[in-house]
Amino acid sequence: MLPNLYKNTYTALQKGKIGLLLLFILLPLMSAVPPEKVGKKALYRSGVFTLYANKVVQGKFTAQAKTPTALTTNYQSPANSRYGRLVEFKFSINGKDNELPFGVNHRMVLLPQNGRVTTPVIGFGIPDAAAPTLPDGNLYLEPNTRFTIRLDMNRVLKAFNETGFFETANGEKIAKPDFKGVYVAGGSQPLGWDFENLPSRPQYELTDPDGDGIYEVTLVMNAYNPDDFTATTWQLQKDLSSLPQYSSGFTLPDALYNLSLEEMLLNIRSDGAYMAGEKWDGVWTRDISYSILLSLALLQPDVAKTSLLQKVKNNRIVQDTGTGGSWPISSDRMTWVLAAWEVYLSTGDKDWLQKVYPIIKNSADDDRKTLLDMQTGLMMGESSFLDWRKQSYPRWMNPVDIYRSQNLGTNAVHCQTHFILSQIENELGLPNTGADKFAQQLANNINRQLWSKENNYYGQYLYGADYPVLSARSETLGEALCILFNIADEARADEVIAHTPALPYGVPCFYPQIPDIPPYHNNAVWPFVQAYFTWAAAKAGNTAAVEHGLACIYRQAALFATNKENMSADNGDFKGTEINSDRQLWSVAGNLATVYRIFYGINLQPDGLTFTPFVPKPYNGTKKLTNFKYRNAILDIELRGYGKRIGKFTLDGQVTEKAFIPANLTGRHTVVIELDKKEVPLQPFNRVNNLFSPETPDVQMKGNFLEWQPIEGAAKYMVYQNGRQLAVTEQTRHRLPPSGNYAQYQVCAVTQNNVSSFLSKPVSVVLPAIVQRIEAETAAPATAKPCTGYSGSGAVELTVAQNTTLHFTFTAPQNGQYRFEFAYSNGSGPVNTDNKCAIRTLYVSKALPEGKAVVFPQLGFDEWSNWGMSNPITLWMDAGKHEISLQFEPHNQNMNGSINTLLLDYLEITQVR
Repeated sequence: MLPNLYKNTYTALQKGKIGLLLLFILLPLMSAVPPEKVGKKALYRSGVFTLYANKVVQGKFTAQAKTPTALTTNYQSPANSRYGRLVEFKFSINGKDNELPFGVNHRMVLLPQNGRVTTPVIGFGIPDAAAPTLPDGNLYLEPNTRFTIRLDMNRVLKAFNETGFFETANGEKIAKPDFKGVYVAGGSQPLGWDFENLPSRPQYELTDPDGDGIYEVTLVMNAYNPDDFTATTWQLQKDLSSLPQYSSGFTLPDALYNLSLEEMLLNIRSDGAYMAGEKWDGVWTRDISYSILLSLALLQPDVAKTSLLQKVKNNRIVQDTGTGGSWPISSDRMTWVLAAWEVYLSTGDKDWLQKVYPIIKNSADDDRKTLLDMQTGLMMGESSFLDWRKQSYPRWMNPVDIYRSQNLGTNAVHCQTHFILSQIENELGLPNTGADKFAQQLANNINRQLWSKENNYYGQYLYGADYPVLSARSETLGEALCILFNIADEARADEVIAHTPALPYGVPCFYPQIPDIPPYHNNAVWPFVQAYFTWAAAKAGNTAAVEHGLACIYRQAALFATNKENMSADNGDFKGTEINSDRQLWSVAGNLATVYRIFYGINLQPDGLTFTPFVPKPYNGTKKLTNFKYRNAILDIELRGYGKRIGKFTLDGQVTEKAFIPANLTGRHTVVIELDKKEVPLQPFNRVNNLFSPETPDVQMKGNFLEWQPIEGAAKYMVYQNGRQLAVTEQTRHRLPPSGNYAQYQVCAVTQNNVSSFLSKPVSVVLPAIVQRIEAETAAPATAKPCTGYSGSGAVELTVAQNTTLHFTFTAPQNGQYRFEFAYSNGSGPVNTDNKCAIRTLYVSKALPEGKAVVFPQLGFDEWSNWGMSNPITLWMDAGKHEISLQFEPHNQNMNGSINTLLLDYLEITQVR
């Protein structure tokens, strides 16, 4: 295990007085080395790479900047040279993981003849008879091997013709009209385990041109790809003279600053808006917003405005396409507010503020009506930026489960949104609408509901089902936002930075990793997340975390000669993640933020600009930032020394008490900041090896027992009832206790070192007598739309114009809690993207007169016989008759606007207690 260098040093300083004495003797000598002589002196050593003033060295690879405008690198990905012969794969109908039980895959050792390998004919849903054996000493596959996969689908086709549906290994029934295609997924590139995106990737679809029921596809395995090799040189081509110029005497950081400015310019589209990266020419809400907040509002506020206004529709913020049909399953669109406010702070443009206020207000109002969980006081919805379902959630969680989860980062964004909304009202002289009070309540609930006492950082999210439980994984972006937005107080901020796990190549998106999920959000480092965490570490004054963060940001940009989107957490390589791009916008912005937000500590306020610099001692020297535009002023800012406290601050040669530039300053001015050159006290920093949690148990109810298969590495299992720990066992079964009307059970696996898996999919135990079902066709005529598998005599179609209100009557037999849930289908789009999640509002006389949102996410393109359940709503009801209505309200408008369609099968009401 790699040592935690800083923590060990900190411990040594506490215990060893001789070491402390030597340190104080050596520090003045070390600090006397001027920056022009530090080319051979390491700025940072990680154990896997070393950063110098002019280069970074990682094993046999070196990237070097000879000037601030030129960079060379010999880095190349090692991926092709270690491509294994053993491949695992499985088949997929309609882009779902539905061929074999989870963890059961087809396996084959590829031994090509004349560059080709063909599988035997494999029956869909038939596991392999035996495990293959690897040849001794011949583990790696030849490049450009053509691999033909043959699949027998006759059993499936026969079921379609005889019964109208095929039942898969996981119990899913696929109706014949819903069959759209069969695909292959796998663990060796070009294959991946991203089942949900398979329908949009025709290269993975198997076809049957001769109609004999045998489907085939041919793939090239271990393909030689020029993208495996980075550009060997970077030479500045763009004119940067209109932008702030930066020099520090450290050639590599200076070159990366200029590279990042150039990539920022290259990311401006012909319409004047920012694209997300070289591969992604779209304007995406969260990408531009996090980038603008990091640094781009300081540099190009007009481009920021153009970008932000492209993400507005119906005077509301657009949530990009996403899980289950986008908003409200994905619910982090309010990142837009952070960026819009930062643009105002940078420009002082009141017209801009007038324009964005109603957009923000409308969006915030809709979000509170749709996302607020009354039980926890938190906002529901998918993790901010971590929007690829299985990459950050248990596999069993469907879009409804994700909608009901309450994520740290997303809640931090909503909290800051409402603080900003209150500040905008103050700036514009508008009445206070209570946004500041809501923000404070949300901050309190984040600290109350999401703080992990055993880990001393915030947990990832609340999840589970009706009884949410905190995932103890860290969530690095959310941790950072809680510090930057003052949700965490100073003491808690120190704890978060000291304890959030960091890996040798950077902070992971979350920790520990999820097993058997390829790197992207899982098991990956994202430079923009690293930038936010380093910014937060600087605010908290943690030198070790700041030095680690700076080095990790500089390493990847230098070795790859571009600001990549992400990299593997295991080896820091850009290849091997599911998707990657050069000059990714938020990575660019994060690199620039090392200068603006960390070294200079620039912080914008309505009345002016403040400086809270943080310069680690290895970066000691004189830094110059010239031609920095702030509102109607141009600033030339010189930063001298190291440390985090300002010894002297001068504006145009005049010493001022505060490091502050008033918002009404005009013209060109000179600022000099002299740091006190005092060592920042060392704080603990949790640099660890990478770690994977155990697999999640697949729990079944058999009689009066919960049963599951043994989990590799598990020393024990924790059984939960209704969100609380019920029992601990070393067995793989547990007898159910008496549970009353309704209970939910879950199990997690725990290793010897107390690393826990996710909780299993809830198993509900319900007394049949307390469940009542009301068919939708009792409220409106059944649809003529083709569908099968419904309950009763049909299903009712709901659109923005048809059946906009449905009325039901229910008689509660006694006072108690009742759970309302709708069975539905939504074939308007796939489960993983698009923007046609259907939304309605449930009203129950007396019990729910104000209404509550019900969501009906997409379940598969044109799969109108694929039935699911909505989010449940639990209410206290008095005995007697109640009028129920399901209505389409203005705030139920989804991101598509036109298509907000579902088929409603029935309403199920369960008396919980």
